[in-house]
Amino acid sequence: MGTDAVAILVCIGVLMVYSSSAFLASEKFGNSFHYLWRQIFTILAGLAGMVFLARTDYRKLRVFVIPLLVISGILLLLVFVPGIGVAAGSKSAVKRWIKLWPSTFQPSELVKISMVIFLSDYMSRNAHRMKDLVHGMVIPVAVMVSFQCIIIFQPDFGAVMSIGIITITLLIIGGINWKYITCVIAGAIPVIAALIWTKPYRMARITAFLDPWKDPRGSGFQLIQSFLAFGNGGITGVGIGGSKQKLYFLPEAHTDFIFSLIGEEWGLIGAVIVVLLFAYLFRKGLIVAMKAEDPFGYYLATGLTVMIGCQALINFAVATGAMPTKGLPLPFISYGGSSLLINMIAAGILINISSLVHYNTMHIKTYDSRVKR
Repeated sequence: MGTDAVAILVCIGVLMVYSSSAFLASEKFGNSFHYLWRQIFTILAGLAGMVFLARTDYRKLRVFVIPLLVISGILLLLVFVPGIGVAAGSKSAVKRWIKLWPSTFQPSELVKISMVIFLSDYMSRNAHRMKDLVHGMVIPVAVMVSFQCIIIFQPDFGAVMSIGIITITLLIIGGINWKYITCVIAGAIPVIAALIWTKPYRMARITAFLDPWKDPRGSGFQLIQSFLAFGNGGITGVGIGGSKQKLYFLPEAHTDFIFSLIGEEWGLIGAVIVVLLFAYLFRKGLIVAMKAEDPFGYYLATGLTVMIGCQALINFAVATGAMPTKGLPLPFISYGGSSLLINMIAAGILINISSLVHYNTMHIKTYDSRVKR
């Protein structure tokens, strides 16, 4: 299914998280390994989840659809509870995490995979009714919007957009009437515009995207520093650990903009390799989906592949200035326990779908050979 690509990406992540955060961690915590140890802890937890789900029949997930949705909703609401919800920084009012020893967890990441499992189960059960207004659009969109309305108050515009893209993509694949999809998108456009217009920092990101040099020390600073990182890297890079942009020039160098650091230290060659690894993983995921034994497996594999691929594509686009700045980590590579954990769990599910397809194929071939004899 692409386990080799996942393993390589995770290893790249370990290397780059340390390279990009060692100086910051040493200055802030007096321990250059602070972020690295946390990343390794998450990898071990994610590996356990990936192995467990790789060995668990994916069809058993259908039993947990409602519990997953309920738990996801409860965790999202807990973000707003004083003492449980955690802000992005000591001076930040942005609360997206809840306290979980020894780290924190971002519930919106769980919502993404919960929505994929829910939609996969829902569409496979209602395949004959997906052209209907109520079953094809109203019910799944209502579930999506319920989560989005909670998340937007955290606020986390990126997660809202990601969940929307995942949902719409799966509904299109599920056979929803195109006029309903058009209505959903048409209705979403003014809402998105209003959300951007009413928040100055979101408008600043749009203007910075259009012309970052108009405000080089303000809204355009991060994007300009990202450009400088890629420029410094050239074709072959400055070498692992040799980045200058990570020295307080490029904000979020170990999280959202780690791809820029890869471009600086590994150069264009390294950046292209990372992109190709994700392209390979995306292709393998779609192949697994096409060979799935049942509609649920097909939708599930497609949804998980889109979830990972969409986030990677947005991260690449943001780091290279192809779209406005938005805080989304690069799957398997960026520092960020919640995203890494959920993506490794998603990889485990994909491995199980792939292994069952392989097992059934081999079983049929063995049976055919025995019959011929």
